[in-house]
Amino acid sequence: MVAEIKEFDAQHWVKTRSSLNSNESTFLAWKGNIYAFVPGEKKKLLFKIVGMSVSRCIPTGEGSWDFTSRELTYYLNPETEEILHRWDNPWTGETVSVMHVANNPVQGHFKGKFPAPVEGESTTFVFDIFPVYPNPLGGDPKFAAYSPYTTYQAAELFKLTVPTTDLLNPDVASVTELRLSWDRIGQWLPWMKMSASPGHLIYSAYGSKVDGFRGLPQLLQNEIDERVPLYKNAPTAFMEGEDMTSWLYFQKHFDAYLAGERFPLPVTSD
Repeated sequence: MVAEIKEFDAQHWVKTRSSLNSNESTFLAWKGNIYAFVPGEKKKLLFKIVGMSVSRCIPTGEGSWDFTSRELTYYLNPETEEILHRWDNPWTGETVSVMHVANNPVQGHFKGKFPAPVEGESTTFVFDIFPVYPNPLGGDPKFAAYSPYTTYQAAELFKLTVPTTDLLNPDVASVTELRLSWDRIGQWLPWMKMSASPGHLIYSAYGSKVDGFRGLPQLLQNEIDERVPLYKNAPTAFMEGEDMTSWLYFQKHFDAYLAGERFPLPVTSD
């Protein structure tokens, strides 16, 4: 069967990614692998990952919404799948602290039309994103050994597949049967302390929308319960300021990284 490209309203994307109910926090969970891609070297599986997003959509007018969310991703030992707090860099021989992803907030604005291929009973939203912007760590001698590049550049490839009948059903506020595919090509993470060494990270992950906080993988539930309870709920309003990224988080908490503190740092409220 050949897929047919159809245009969907923003509300259909809202109920896919989050929920039309602005009183509701919606959860996505994912897992996958991160590989090193170094010219002239065979593939190397560096980490397994497990992560989550908790989000909310807030209507701002006719056919438009503010999207606000928080994200966690943990780097795991590829053999034991335990959370890594220290990592032995195989290229430099140095042992460094692991700074897990704790992005708060991650936000956007949803409006307009969203074209997506419809095939049989499924609709797949496809987003190929190629961010390029100044590296907040670049040009600062303090971060030369961690991320010396003046420009941050990556590729983020998303596919979210949902049942078309749920998507079009006006009685469904949040599509629950969602399958996520996420691939990423990115620079070395600052905490890896790779400086300007040639190579990239390749992410290959998959996930789904889950039924509330207790639908998350147990590892994430434990971490959120014990260390970062803020991530049990999405922000209740659109937050001022720029989105948090791993690069900005590293910059903000560089002293804690050097001190060998455990990440993500505990956080109970904004």
